[in-house]
Amino acid sequence: MTDHPAWYSVGSQHAWLPYTQMKTAPAPLPVVKTEGVRITLADGRELIDGIASWWASAHGYNHPHILKAMQDQMLAMPHVMFGGLVNQPALRLCTRLAGLLPGDLNRCFIAESGSVSVEVAMKMAVQYFLNRGEQRFKFVHFRGGYHGDTLGTMAVCDPEEGMHSHFGPLLRHHLPADLPHNEKSAAAFAEDLAGNPHVAAVIVEPLVQGAGGMLFHSAETLRWLRAACDHAGVLLILDEIFTGFYRTGHMFACQEAGIVPDIVTLSKALSGGVSPLSVAVARDHVFDAFYDDDPAKALMHGPTYMGHALGCAAANASLDLFEREDYGPRVAAIAGQLEAELAPCRTLANVKDVRVKGAIGVVQLKDASGLQALKPRFVEAGVWIRPFRDIVYLTPSLTIAPDELSVLTGAINKVLSEA
Repeated sequence: MTDHPAWYSVGSQHAWLPYTQMKTAPAPLPVVKTEGVRITLADGRELIDGIASWWASAHGYNHPHILKAMQDQMLAMPHVMFGGLVNQPALRLCTRLAGLLPGDLNRCFIAESGSVSVEVAMKMAVQYFLNRGEQRFKFVHFRGGYHGDTLGTMAVCDPEEGMHSHFGPLLRHHLPADLPHNEKSAAAFAEDLAGNPHVAAVIVEPLVQGAGGMLFHSAETLRWLRAACDHAGVLLILDEIFTGFYRTGHMFACQEAGIVPDIVTLSKALSGGVSPLSVAVARDHVFDAFYDDDPAKALMHGPTYMGHALGCAAANASLDLFEREDYGPRVAAIAGQLEAELAPCRTLANVKDVRVKGAIGVVQLKDASGLQALKPRFVEAGVWIRPFRDIVYLTPSLTIAPDELSVLTGAINKVLSEA
């Protein structure tokens, strides 16, 4: 595309794009419309979206039920501060999440971005112990993990292979570990954890480590982690910002393992991908450590847009869809189709692995040196697929039709075969 709209030409001189070396990166594509699983560019080209705007648009773009709920809320009250005041959409969302999540995950702290919800969860964990008279400031996290881009969350991302390695000297409260993969490694992990009195919590993305390279682990691993935390007396934080809301096949990934974390973080698909919104949900015993006559034991955190009424209205509408639509079988069908249609990639010389979990399809390459050159070729094939690290992956909307999904998998097979 050579003829850019005026807003693009002018605005591009002032925007700072994410994860981008602005000097050398190809020009971004101007988008003028979204609908279902399709993105329309300014020049009229239409792309089938294979990653659902970083997997947030679980119901597809512009879902009428969500838009109607937001329109109604916009006219009544788009936002009011959550300090000393509350609103119906926020309290309804809290009630519904407490009913959907397993066990006694009953207390919801509503924030904006996923990174902020993880920051809140980490603050909860540290202060939980402080309020009980213990000083525990360390967090155990795992290689290949990713939990956000703010300073606190960077401290619990992969310290060596992750995108935040530049900031290592600034981040001192991380204790990286390898995820247990058998009973022997699980026993060793539990022993190490019990021997460290400074650990407040273990944090992990359940079943799939997303931005670390779509790395899968078993439900048994999560059960080992839960048992190790119980034995050591530390908290378990599950970051379900990526895995929650049927992405891995269940409403929440922790349900596949049959465990209840002490704190869980949610975002992205929570609001259907139309509004910034996140939540950190704590179990009763965590909240009880803050519930006191002493004002100093309160959780001192309060985002300006906490309990955002408009975002909560979108989230409630998103939950309506998750509750009334049969997403379990739908995701199982997507998984089966991904398995079948990505399988031919296994025969390609540069393919190291092909793996599928729920509505996540991954083709891992042996040599990723030419990965970035694949992006424009996918656009030429009529799809929006954004490879990173050494993987080409799909995380489509859960509403994608079989023929649309076939266009995505066909493009991967074609582009990788030609490459």
